[in-house]
Amino acid sequence: MKFNTKVIHGGQQHEPATGAVNVPVFLTSTFAQKSPGQLISGYEYSRGANPTRQALEDSLASIENGARGLAFGSGLAAIDCVLKLLNPGDEVIAVDDLYGGSYRMFTRLFEKYQLKFTFIGFDNVQQLENVITDKTKLIWLETPTNPLMKLVDIKMVADTVKGKDILVAVDNTFATPYIQKPLDLGADIVMHSATKYLGGHSDVIAGALIAKDAELGEKLHFIQFASGGILGPHDSYLVLRGIKTLALRMQRHSDNGFEVAKYLETHPLVDKIYYPGLSSHPQYDLATRQMTEFGGMVSFTFKSGKKEDAIKFLENIKVFTLAESLGGVESLANLPALMTHASIPEDKRAVLGITDDLVRLSVGIEDAEDLIADLEQAFNSIMINDN
Repeated sequence: MKFNTKVIHGGQQHEPATGAVNVPVFLTSTFAQKSPGQLISGYEYSRGANPTRQALEDSLASIENGARGLAFGSGLAAIDCVLKLLNPGDEVIAVDDLYGGSYRMFTRLFEKYQLKFTFIGFDNVQQLENVITDKTKLIWLETPTNPLMKLVDIKMVADTVKGKDILVAVDNTFATPYIQKPLDLGADIVMHSATKYLGGHSDVIAGALIAKDAELGEKLHFIQFASGGILGPHDSYLVLRGIKTLALRMQRHSDNGFEVAKYLETHPLVDKIYYPGLSSHPQYDLATRQMTEFGGMVSFTFKSGKKEDAIKFLENIKVFTLAESLGGVESLANLPALMTHASIPEDKRAVLGITDDLVRLSVGIEDAEDLIADLEQAFNSIMINDN
């Protein structure tokens, strides 16, 4: 199937008892058995499997070209599951610019269980090879990264560790499988905060993992079952419903993101702009090779460098909403230093370039003209204030 067909039909079937086109929401914790240990339909207890969640997990595997999909109560629950594949003393190499919640989990939770984390930029093969040791067991990537929109060459990383006992996991939240498919590029695990683009409507908290092969998928499922971080049936239904329009939404997010980025690139108050679809992006060539579109995430800074200007701008937006999260149909804006990335120490944010005036936009699917007009009037509020 092509992708537009997969998001609707991939891994799906009509409900066998009634022929219902949409999977029912199976609000049940347990399932009747014919005799002790003899299951009627293969389902025993909803922590292990639930028909609604199974339909979502089958869809996830289909759209990412994986062998096994798993749905979790949040993106962080999904990341937690991956890290539980490891043993004390194992080492993880992670991209340096990453979601603040991931950094918080790595450094404040799992370091105390004797996992070691090394954060690098993944700019070239040599940089990666210099930090790989015989204890390295996992490489954790985001691409594009959050919030600086840096790219990592997934195939380069996968080729570098090929033949070694090292897993490559990719947070594909920003791009979605509509834009890039990490498993096809050599990764072993794909992770999503399904709260974002997969759900798409800012009405659910969810996470997802997709494993490249069945054996790894079974290991992850055991951890999910044993730890209990599952997604409930109603939330599973909401994410599955969101996936059905993923291709349509991502095309519009990408179109609008590009228009907003072009507008910002020429605005007199804007200093740096971070968007991989602009030819001025330092990794534009990689973006054109690895991604089919460039998404709806755009970050920028002010020429003044003032946090006050960023705050004033965000206080005056009207169509955009000042809020955390991303990937919904509505446009959102936030200040990472005070919001999504506040858990990263200030000195580390400074080294990475997450400055106090950095604004991150999640460009929605509204009319691009309205979004640009909203940004323009918010910029004007700064100029009026300065005068």
